[in-house]
Amino acid sequence: MTFYKKLAPFYNLAFFYFAISFLLRIVLFFHPITQSSFTILQSLKIFSLGLVSDFFVFIVASVFLWLYLIFISNSKYSKPFGYIILGIFVALFLYVASGKSIFDEYGGALPEIILIFIGIKTLLFALLLFLPKWRVKIRFWLFAFVIFLYVLLILQNGLSEYFFWNEFGVKYNFIAVNYLIYTNEVIGNIMQSYPVIPIFSALFLVTGVVTYFILKNSRNYIDNIPTISEKVKITLVYLSLFALSLIAIPTLAKTENSKNVFVNELQANGIYKFYLAFQNNKLDYFKFYKTLPNEKAFVILKQQLNAISGENTTRKITGDSIENHKNVVLITIESYSANFMKAYGNNQNITPFLDSLAQKSLQFTNLYAAGNRTVRGLEAVTLCLPPTAGESVVKREDNKNKFSTGAIFTQKGYNVKFMYGGDAFFDNMQDFYSGNGYQIVDKSSFSPEEITFSNVWGVCDEDMYNKAIKVMNTEFTQNKPFFNHIMTVSNHRPFTYPNNKIDIPGDIKSRDGGVKYTDYSLRKFFEIASKQPWFQNTVFVIVADHCASSAGKTQLPLDKYRIPAFIYSPGKKPAKCSKLMSQIDLMPTLFGLLHFDYQSKFFGQDVLKSDYKPRAFIATYQDLGLIKDNILTILSPKQIVKQFELKLNPKPGVAPEYQIYYDEIPLQTERTDLVNETISFYQTASDMLKHKKYEK
Repeated sequence: MTFYKKLAPFYNLAFFYFAISFLLRIVLFFHPITQSSFTILQSLKIFSLGLVSDFFVFIVASVFLWLYLIFISNSKYSKPFGYIILGIFVALFLYVASGKSIFDEYGGALPEIILIFIGIKTLLFALLLFLPKWRVKIRFWLFAFVIFLYVLLILQNGLSEYFFWNEFGVKYNFIAVNYLIYTNEVIGNIMQSYPVIPIFSALFLVTGVVTYFILKNSRNYIDNIPTISEKVKITLVYLSLFALSLIAIPTLAKTENSKNVFVNELQANGIYKFYLAFQNNKLDYFKFYKTLPNEKAFVILKQQLNAISGENTTRKITGDSIENHKNVVLITIESYSANFMKAYGNNQNITPFLDSLAQKSLQFTNLYAAGNRTVRGLEAVTLCLPPTAGESVVKREDNKNKFSTGAIFTQKGYNVKFMYGGDAFFDNMQDFYSGNGYQIVDKSSFSPEEITFSNVWGVCDEDMYNKAIKVMNTEFTQNKPFFNHIMTVSNHRPFTYPNNKIDIPGDIKSRDGGVKYTDYSLRKFFEIASKQPWFQNTVFVIVADHCASSAGKTQLPLDKYRIPAFIYSPGKKPAKCSKLMSQIDLMPTLFGLLHFDYQSKFFGQDVLKSDYKPRAFIATYQDLGLIKDNILTILSPKQIVKQFELKLNPKPGVAPEYQIYYDEIPLQTERTDLVNETISFYQTASDMLKHKKYEK
């Protein structure tokens, strides 16, 4: 038998992995969400460099296979070595089981995981030691299981990458990392969104068939276990390739530099993208981004926030009339794009109530979401500061006692609550809001009779609004104004909701249905609320948390950040504000309408004031954008700065103030003033958080 055949388990699994990766790229290449066409050179780059990257990633990922195979032998079961090794395993098991091992210092499930792993290893070693006649069969089935597991993980990863692309239009990013943390909600979402039983049945069937053929062509490794010298050769070959892979993988990642984001994403290896997302979940602005001297950054910021001085944003806000302590209800709507509404060009009539309510409200027609996740939207309306690099403040450890909208309302004598139809533990909402002085009303606050329908994300919006009405009726009797922030859940995959409410059945899992049911629930809420004694003295603020999708051809596609927002106050005349603005400006503008006097640290501003200078912030977890003067400036890690001229791509029949589509044309001559202004906003926000200057 040649040495080449000793490598059969590696190269057979590698060929299968390459085949799945190639097939996945083909599928994603032609996927409807891939809103791009590719040149021949771009296509060659995607598939050729993608394959090379896959090769090196597989080498690294097969480290566990190498470790397993290299320790297969018969000699370790001979006396006295077998008994010594078994004794070591038993001692390790008892050590971990004692509850005083080093693993217990890390807490969580780690000690249990280690205990189970060592327990299984001890049991299997004992079987192989004491049952020599069964050793060959046991070893074969263990070998088969390892091959099966690798095949399953390869297929599972392919499916996961497909569904992630289907949802976000990218390979894995830090959202995928978060999904590992909130497994209950995510697994539940998958269970309710997709035909799980058929998919996993097919998955295990295909895994079994592929394992059979790989096993058939690889079992000579255990039928004729390599000698010590052959294992040394295998190890030298593997470790050499492993070392080369550690250099090659990040080098190849640097070639993902096309102006077309889809080219970069399709070329990228999903597993390595996941690793990068895990590593970059926290980004230090001052380490990864272009900076200015801190003093200069705050001087530039002062041009936008005139009343500040020194290296902070503290300033006095003075109302132009007597303060009005009306009740305030802030409703952030899950995944609600501007283009769902009629005014922005939608002709499906899926938002009839909000279309009509907007005509009775103060509309903000040119408002952009700060990010593309719920926690970014919550951060924007609660803390009113630009989206800083890495994870949202909502999910950081240092997320308490911040200067917030809730803090202002508390100063003014309001009851302050955060209401959410799901489990507020999700996305760290409970920790964030309770740590900033909000009382929490979530699914755990509901009695069984208050829940008529729920899915993995929580109770339906109707149930949440009915609960909110009860809470506000109680608050009204306390002779104190209230501020209640309600976060909706129904407009989220799997898009299930009660049947017989709208003309789209709730069990067909339609996004249009989710949008329409969200609109229906709001109509029911306002119908009931309008009959309550507190209604006429209440201001309603309605805004999306983010758009329904973030996928686009460019780094920061503007249409994927445009969201509707309006303020409705019963009896007030409708108005329209078409100034360019950010989600972080909404609540400071409300405070201006209520004529509040307060000491502010907000980066957000009252856009109705004469000194407001239009601009908007849009960002991912690593790309930080500023829209101003019809130019988009983007700051990225490694001190990268890009600028794009925004050319309107008008949609026929849509009024100018509701146009949302722009072509992003690379700017030929840098607008240094806008680069510095963008740096100023994001650097000062990062500085304020880093040095705890944004506390209440």
